[in-house]
Amino acid sequence: MIRLSTAAPFTAIGAALALTACASAENGDASSTPPPLEGRCDAEAGQSFVGQKATAETGKGLMEATGAARLRWVPPRTAVTMDFQADRLTVSYDDDMVIERVSCT
Repeated sequence: MIRLSTAAPFTAIGAALALTACASAENGDASSTPPPLEGRCDAEAGQSFVGQKATAETGKGLMEATGAARLRWVPPRTAVTMDFQADRLTVSYDDDMVIERVSCT
């Protein structure tokens, strides 16, 4: 008597679903493409703020200049996540609240 594993049907179904997903992505299926991000950040436009004081007004100007949807202030000696967010502006400043770096991350 031959015994079949109860996991065998599920394995076959999982493999078929994985192959279907690959085929859809290769065929350029629009449903597999993520929507474009709103508020893309342009760090080059914010470079003129380097050397200025980090204030709420400066932050507002940075957001307007760069087109970023979110602003992340980074105080000195602070660890931050390395996840990329296309719509986020990261502004690092020193102990005197002077902006040292402007980047889109």
